[in-house]
Amino acid sequence: MKSLIRALTPAFILDRYHWALAKLAAAKFGYPSEKMIVVGVTGTNGKTTVSNMIGRIMEEAGHKVGVATTVNFKVADKERLNDAKMTMLGRTKLQALMAEMVSAGCTYAVIETSSEGIKQHRHVGIHYDAAVFTNLTPEHLESHGGFENYKKAKGELFAKLARDPMKVIGGVKIPKVSVVNLDSLHAPYYLSFGANKKYGFLVDRAAAVKVAGANGMYGTHAGGMTDAEGKPKEIQYPLGIVKALDVSVTPRGSTFTVRGTPFRVHMLGLHNVENALAAIAYGMSQGVPLQTMSAALEKLQGVPGRLEAITVGPRQDFDVLVDYAPEPESMRRLYEVVAMLPHKRVIHILGSAGGGRDKDRRPVLGTMAGSGADVVIVTNEDPYDEDPHGIMEQVAEGARRVGKEEGKSLFVIDDRGEAIARAVGMAQVGDLLIVTGKGAEQAICVANGGKIPWDDREKLRAALRARFGIEADAASAPSPAQGEINH
Repeated sequence: MKSLIRALTPAFILDRYHWALAKLAAAKFGYPSEKMIVVGVTGTNGKTTVSNMIGRIMEEAGHKVGVATTVNFKVADKERLNDAKMTMLGRTKLQALMAEMVSAGCTYAVIETSSEGIKQHRHVGIHYDAAVFTNLTPEHLESHGGFENYKKAKGELFAKLARDPMKVIGGVKIPKVSVVNLDSLHAPYYLSFGANKKYGFLVDRAAAVKVAGANGMYGTHAGGMTDAEGKPKEIQYPLGIVKALDVSVTPRGSTFTVRGTPFRVHMLGLHNVENALAAIAYGMSQGVPLQTMSAALEKLQGVPGRLEAITVGPRQDFDVLVDYAPEPESMRRLYEVVAMLPHKRVIHILGSAGGGRDKDRRPVLGTMAGSGADVVIVTNEDPYDEDPHGIMEQVAEGARRVGKEEGKSLFVIDDRGEAIARAVGMAQVGDLLIVTGKGAEQAICVANGGKIPWDDREKLRAALRARFGIEADAASAPSPAQGEINH
C-alpha cells in the first residue's frame, strides 16, 4: 500500500511531506540534537568506519558517545547491530535514537549521513555541529539523476552546517567544524561551505603540502586539488592540515605518524589510514591530544562486516574475509588488500543490489571479480522488486568478459546460503575466500518490502564448522582482528 501511495503522490508533495515529518519528529522527541554535539559523516566509502573511529576517540577522551551507522547503533556503553537495513534511519526512528542517547548522558552523537537520507530530508531535524567528507565516487546516480546531483546531495550536509546557528550547550557556544579529504578532486567544493574551523587530511604520497600563515595554516595541495593545467590550487581560507607520514601498510595492519605521534590501526588497507586521518582531524578540532587518539585507534580491532576475518578455530586451513564493497571503488580497495595477503587461490562470492540501484555497476563488479579472483561465484544479494536472476546474469556477464568459464571458474548460484556452502566446500589449503555485498547486514531485501533475516558472517561460520567438524561451542572464540589473517 505504501508503495502505491508513493507512486500516486506527486514528487513535490512527497518531498514536503518528508521535510515536515522530519521537523515534527524532532519536536516530538524534544529536539535531542540540540543537547549534544552532533557530527555528520558523509561520502561514498568509509562513512561507517570513520563514524566508529570518531566515536572511539571521543570515548577515549572521556565522553559518552552515541553512534548511528549502516552497521551499528551505539548508545553510551550499549551497542547493537543495525537491523533496519538503512544507512540512515527514518526521521522518527532517528530522532528516537538520538533521544535515547541524550537520556544515556551522551555528549557527542556521530551520525552517518547518506545522500539518500539527505534527499529524503532525514537530516532536516538534526542540528549538526560538524560535517566530515570521506570521498566521492559514482554511486546512486539513477536515484539522484546524475553525479553532480549526487555530489550536491552530500554538499547539503555542509550547507546545512553553514546555515544553522551555532549551538549553545551549557552556556558554551559550539563552533562549526568541517573535515575534508584533500586527496579528493571534490575537496574544494566541500571546503567552500562556511565553518568556524576547517580541517583537511591526506596521506603522504607524491603530493606535497606547504603550510604557511601566522593566523592559521594555509595549504597548497598537489594531489586532488589541481586546476585544469594540473597546477596546485591554493586554499584561500584557514585550514588545519592533518597529514600521515611514515606510512607502512602491511597484512597485519598499518602504522603512520601524525605530527610526530605514532599511530597503529589494525584494519587493513591504505584506505583505513585515510579513514583514521578523518577521525584524527575531527579529534583535533575538539582538542583531543594525539596520544589519546593513538590509544583509541589502536584499541579498535575493527568494524563488523568491514574486512572482517571469519575463523572457527585452528583446523581452518584457509582464510575468509567478509567485506561490504558494494561498488567499484570499494572493490578496488578490497583487491588492494587482497594483493597484500598471502594466499593461493582467491574465491570471490558477490552479487549486486536490485531496486533500480546503479544497474550499470553490475557488469563492472563482475569484471573486477573476474580479473582479481581465480573462482567467481555470483549469487543473490538484495533483489528488492527486481528479478534476481536478471541481476545475477548482469554480474556474471562481466566475469565472462575477462575469461571466466561457467562450471569451471564461474558459478551462478541463486541461493546465497548454498553459494557460501559451495565456496567453503571447494576452498583448499592456503586459499582466500572473500564474500562481498552485504558485510554485517542483518537482512536480505526481497519483493514487496519483505526482509529475510540474514548474516553472511554467521552463514560462513556455520559452513566452516560443518566443513571442519567443529561443534558450535568449540567455535565460540572471537575472530581475529580485521588486520590479522591466519596464514
